[in-house]
Amino acid sequence: MSTRSFSFLGSFALTAAMSAAALAQTTPTQQPTNTTAQPAQTQTTTTTQQTTTTQQPTQTQPTTQTTTTTQTTQAVQNADGSWTVVEFPAQKEVVVDFAPGADFSTAKGRAKVMRMADHTMVTLDLSGLPATTSNLNVYAVDPLGKATLLGPLTFKDGAVTHTLTTPLDKFMLVLSPEANLTTYGPQTAYAFRSTVPQGFAVVPLASTDREGGAPVGERVAATTTAGATSPYNVPMLNVPGMARGEDTQVKVNLTGALTGSRVNFNIEPRKDGPTMVTARFHELKESPAGKVFTLWAVSADNKFTKLGQVVNTGNRNEAEIKSETTLADFGLLITLEDETATSPHGDVVGTIMP
Repeated sequence: MSTRSFSFLGSFALTAAMSAAALAQTTPTQQPTNTTAQPAQTQTTTTTQQTTTTQQPTQTQPTTQTTTTTQTTQAVQNADGSWTVVEFPAQKEVVVDFAPGADFSTAKGRAKVMRMADHTMVTLDLSGLPATTSNLNVYAVDPLGKATLLGPLTFKDGAVTHTLTTPLDKFMLVLSPEANLTTYGPQTAYAFRSTVPQGFAVVPLASTDREGGAPVGERVAATTTAGATSPYNVPMLNVPGMARGEDTQVKVNLTGALTGSRVNFNIEPRKDGPTMVTARFHELKESPAGKVFTLWAVSADNKFTKLGQVVNTGNRNEAEIKSETTLADFGLLITLEDETATSPHGDVVGTIMP
């Protein structure tokens, strides 16, 4: 009896001990739960820091404050807008509006100006003129106030569209019924004159003093006749051998229809490239009806560029042509031509010898 009781009690004790051991093993499994929760908190903190740093580049946006609209400033020399000479940029079309004179207050017009390598194209568009208007003359006025005749305009029903050229890059445009305008000033009568394009500064009126009282006559703009050739034999002047920035003077006695007339040439190769050519005519004879005396520059390969022309009606005996050319070397020729000639075909009245 005692032996069984011992066995029973031993079994009970063994069972109790095993239950306690099993209970001790299940309790530690709750500890990893607390450990795995901690990394989740660390990841959340790191994500918040990254979001903050991505917002910093937006601080560079104030660069738009560096835009300064200085181009809207227009430097107009005369408060009434009577002097509007500007320098036109190369290879960029500029639209120039016209201010009408008192007799053309209902008219409107503009010009599109495109400066090329060796000349400037001027395309005019005018409308609303009185039906009685037949024609006007277009002048380019340089910084010295000297007027160069670009050509006449013939109107139909009070409107016209026409393209002209000039060798100038600094000028204003003046339209006038006057056929022999040689200089321009604030008091000069006009039909239209150009305004200052927005963003451009006016080129101030330069000194008009002339050495030795040289005449100021009508000057006509150059037109380039690319590829035009003729049988005229014109010697080159050896322009590369001339001192740049200095005048070389040549005097020529004219022949044919201009026998007794003479021309004084000033040829100045500029340091920046183009060569200035100034021709001052003295003792001019009246040109035949519909004819003009035309000055040409001829290249070494016998291609001609029209530098200008003189229309003499007998009311004056002096005139001037002032132009420029980008030819490296050239000769000069004066012929009697029709007013609309774009290449030489007429009689020679002067050849400039080197």
